[in-house]
Amino acid sequence: MRSLRAAQTLASRSLLLSARALHGAASPSAAGARLCAPAAPPPPPRSPAPPSRAAPAGVAGAVSFSLTFATLAAAEARAKERPPTDLLPQNVVLYQYQACPFCNKVRAFLDYHDIPYKVVEVNPLSKEEIKWSDYKKVPILTVDGEQLVDSSDIINVLQRRINPDDELTNEEEAKWRRWVDEHLVHMLSPNIYRTVSEALESFDYISKQGNFSFTQRFAAKYVGAGAMYMISKKLKKKYNITDARASLYEAANTWTEALNGRDFLGGSKPNLADLAVFGVLRPIRYLRAGKDMVENTQIGEWYQRMEEAVGEPSRIEE
Repeated sequence: MRSLRAAQTLASRSLLLSARALHGAASPSAAGARLCAPAAPPPPPRSPAPPSRAAPAGVAGAVSFSLTFATLAAAEARAKERPPTDLLPQNVVLYQYQACPFCNKVRAFLDYHDIPYKVVEVNPLSKEEIKWSDYKKVPILTVDGEQLVDSSDIINVLQRRINPDDELTNEEEAKWRRWVDEHLVHMLSPNIYRTVSEALESFDYISKQGNFSFTQRFAAKYVGAGAMYMISKKLKKKYNITDARASLYEAANTWTEALNGRDFLGGSKPNLADLAVFGVLRPIRYLRAGKDMVENTQIGEWYQRMEEAVGEPSRIEE
């Protein structure tokens, strides 16, 4: 709504400035003639200028306003979807690993809906931060003290809370959300741990972002990278992946084909499937695997639109 009001204000100002410009175009000439040659006889009457000369200015103004309004409308379509105050979840705390794709799914949902949340970074070795819970995985989300687990279930619960009247089941959306959990996420590890150098790059990021002591950070980078390099080979066999990069590119192209020319799977705005794909890919986007994916597929433009739509994190820094 703020964007729409801004468009209306801009339209009024554009019309006012256009009127002033047209008035000013005639007045200075006449004033200048009176000052420079006061005794001169009035010039002979001229034939009126053809009306077509005024048309380009009017057309240009209309085109300029149309482009401005279209830009504002696009911004409105990609604005964050914050729920009404009475439906906004309170006291939200996310227990996570920064580089975890499932945790990033939840964060993408929270950020897009501008739901304020605190983060507790869990030490993946000791898991001291979640010893209070019977659930020993991340993400865990607490809302007013209530524990929610499993990324898709967390998002389902939050979606019902902020959209209680939305009872429609979108089969396309549900299909692609399952695809993220059952297929896309399994393309990540074989790619980010594909070679020793890529495994080290990935664990350098993980160790810097995660909750580690200095000693643990060193061990995580080198021991963890070596271990995951070997594990990635087993994951390739488990998920029948022969070429890790080709499988990642195929998954990215499969997603962009599903968009079928739309900005988002949700149309003019992201839906839960868009947020899920974006969240899962966000941890790898600026690693070598993610850069290769963007350079060799058509997913880059959609990803950039998602970055703009999700916007700045709604995380509460402590």
